[in-house]
Amino acid sequence: MLSRRFAFLDHPGPLPFAHRGGAAEGAENSVAAFERAVELGYTYLETDAHATSDGVLVAFHDHTLDRVTDRRGRISELPYQAVRRARIGGVHEIPLLEDLLGTWPEVRFNIDVKESAAIAPLAEAIRRTDSYDRICLTSFSDERLVMARAALGKEVCSALGPRGVAALRAAATTSGYGRLLGRLSRAGVPCAQVPVGFRGLRVTTRRLIRTAHAIGMQVHVWTINDTVRMDHLLDLGVDGIMTDNVTGLRGVLERRGQWHPGRMAA
Repeated sequence: MLSRRFAFLDHPGPLPFAHRGGAAEGAENSVAAFERAVELGYTYLETDAHATSDGVLVAFHDHTLDRVTDRRGRISELPYQAVRRARIGGVHEIPLLEDLLGTWPEVRFNIDVKESAAIAPLAEAIRRTDSYDRICLTSFSDERLVMARAALGKEVCSALGPRGVAALRAAATTSGYGRLLGRLSRAGVPCAQVPVGFRGLRVTTRRLIRTAHAIGMQVHVWTINDTVRMDHLLDLGVDGIMTDNVTGLRGVLERRGQWHPGRMAA
């Protein structure tokens, strides 16, 4: 099985991801949010990688500061000294991604590479913290994923890019895609991270999950905040759920006997 080659995916039950640290319950992508998720027992945190104009890597979702901080401007066009003065929700500093990797060495990070400029500093941060086995690379750009894997110089866990997800869905919904499925298997990507649906098309189906599992690939679904939907997806057989509702997902998994908290849980 492909997924068994990667320590990142080694977990006794469905993977619970605290999306941006649990954005529904606090200041997203802040140290406080990640700390709260870790204290709840989460060992999987989802975050995003941006680089400032002078190459400093920060954990932040948007391209600009405008939505969630007290300042404005595009991160890639601002020096770090300007970005560091911004406060998430008017209170919290924007963290360095390397600091997150270093603060919780037992935690695994799902990292969405938002811009090509973030790739080199991300590779360096992973090297300095020796985090190769506890990161998973994702992106909405196939090209960025290829470049990020190459920059690391080591085999690491990563998710399918948009073209790979489209190919997996095609293989799951239409006959005659056996050759395409074979190419996906040989690519060595161990997981698909997908929405429930996209532009009116159903993506996460029982058939897609079975197709992925047939080639040793896990399926993680984003971003699920409704607990009824969480139960439904787990019944379908998904291997992981990303959520802003970290308390809700923990409750669902506890009730199902599938919650396995980290050692740093409060």
